[in-house]
Amino acid sequence: MAVYGATGHTGRLVAAELRARGKDVILSGRDAGALKALSEELGGAPVHQATLDDPAALRELAGQANVLIHCAGPFTHTGEPVATAAVEAGCHYVDHALEQHHTKWIFDTLQEPARRKGITMVTAMSFYGGTGDLLAGAVAEGLTGIDRVITAYAVSGWRLTTGAKQTAELLFADTRRITYTDGEQHVGYVEPRNAVFPFPPPLGPRTMIAPVPFSEVVTVPRHVRTRHVEAQLTAHTFEEEQAFTSEHVDAATRAGSRFTVATQVITADGGSAGQVSGHDLWRLSALASVEAAVRLAGGHGRPGVYSPAEAFAPGPFLRDLERLGLFTLTLPGKAES
Repeated sequence: MAVYGATGHTGRLVAAELRARGKDVILSGRDAGALKALSEELGGAPVHQATLDDPAALRELAGQANVLIHCAGPFTHTGEPVATAAVEAGCHYVDHALEQHHTKWIFDTLQEPARRKGITMVTAMSFYGGTGDLLAGAVAEGLTGIDRVITAYAVSGWRLTTGAKQTAELLFADTRRITYTDGEQHVGYVEPRNAVFPFPPPLGPRTMIAPVPFSEVVTVPRHVRTRHVEAQLTAHTFEEEQAFTSEHVDAATRAGSRFTVATQVITADGGSAGQVSGHDLWRLSALASVEAAVRLAGGHGRPGVYSPAEAFAPGPFLRDLERLGLFTLTLPGKAES
């Protein structure tokens, strides 16, 4: 397996987890010196330097791997060259993208090429966006007449990396946000508002920023028949000053985040809900992509481009992540098998 962006915080977690599971790993990215240092930390994993403006080097990387895990954001800038290289080389692909427009681009542009190549591409396998997509799929299972899917993120102690800070700045400056209302995608300026989301105890109701420009509006309607999809984020998450001033904290400090992600699926006669609550959102992202990559390498995929909840049965996938000890999961009884 190959990890692009291996020297970033998430990439390091992904590479270390793959090595801990006994998998062969190729470390890749733009900085040869940082890659060599990481290789030495991991006991001599092979290194492949590849810059984003060198498609031949990216194709060569993908050609050496059965799965390419893309960890280097912002995906607004990095997504297209790396995903294209995976398709051209016929290599399965998993990314940590949050950006709506990258997610839409990969579905719109690479679906048929991926099918022709016989590869599986899983996009938006990140904490933000990916967790909500998996929860929405698990909670909505078996429900009909769905009017609204809301994914709500309560996060404290978030320490942004350089790439995450750049991504957040791009997302919230975007005036062409994608929304999903009345059964259709819309693109344009969205006036943010304050909302209150009723998290279950002990968290309770919280003031939220709504909507936030996460990828659920692109991914969830692909597998849940609904009229509206919206993602929300606790207002206090960005009120914590250290979130934007902590790019260079150590890994232990960065691992101190706490989160609850809750999903409401609202129908005419009520609906259903589920949630995950845990710690270290960065490690959750890393382990989710590793779980996905291991499955794809083992032949558990089908050709095409998919969201996390399309690619894997969402309830069982979340249960497998829960067993790794990063969160506790509450799902309706029907989705817990």
